[in-house]
Amino acid sequence: MYIIKLDAIDSTNSYLKAMSAVNLPKDFTVVVANHQTQGRGQMGTIWQTEDGKNLTASVFKTFEFVDVEKQFYISMAVALSICKALEGLKISQLSIKWPNDILSANKKICGILIENVIKQNKLKGSIIGFGLNINQKNFDNLPKATSISLLTGFMHNKDEVLSGILTQLQYYFKLLEAKDYAEIKKQYEALLFRKDKPSTFKYEDGSTFSGIIKDITETGKLNVWTEDDIIETFDLKQVTLLY
Repeated sequence: MYIIKLDAIDSTNSYLKAMSAVNLPKDFTVVVANHQTQGRGQMGTIWQTEDGKNLTASVFKTFEFVDVEKQFYISMAVALSICKALEGLKISQLSIKWPNDILSANKKICGILIENVIKQNKLKGSIIGFGLNINQKNFDNLPKATSISLLTGFMHNKDEVLSGILTQLQYYFKLLEAKDYAEIKKQYEALLFRKDKPSTFKYEDGSTFSGIIKDITETGKLNVWTEDDIIETFDLKQVTLLY
């Protein structure tokens, strides 16, 4: 493991992407920033964080043992790693909002952004970014956000939290290397937010429909039992789960 600590950076993922454009970083290179000025989330969203209060980090991991069509298992493994680390901090009611937001009760505590390095149709590695709310207590105009401090009532050491996450990542990466996909998928679906509950979804055009999340496909698409009494499959860009 090779850890790079930075005071401020636009984005830890962008930092590792720039490194990867020249040569692939060492396996399990970790970049941690005290402040991230242009943190990114899924589908181009902005990750807002107060200076020095939260954990913003990215990990480069080689994944030549994972087939391209199995790349969503990396996302599952990362989400599970963070959930397990948070369980160790006594955070309750944890769930994974598809594809990989981490919630406590109905509030978001962590966002994940994974960017895979694929060359000649082969997965070489992944840049795994995550922003975890640790000691921030005010979330202006973000009513569905929370932090470890808000949930536990006291401040936490960011380095200790990171260490717990990295330990869990090592465990789940070993499951990936062993190709224990069934176990990873089972654990992921057990934590899937709103699974088997009537929910409302929004299409790209703004229209909504009701359905029940049943499970996910091997490639990470969402299987939803719709009002028409059929199972429809959606990818990330097609629908948003409203809650």
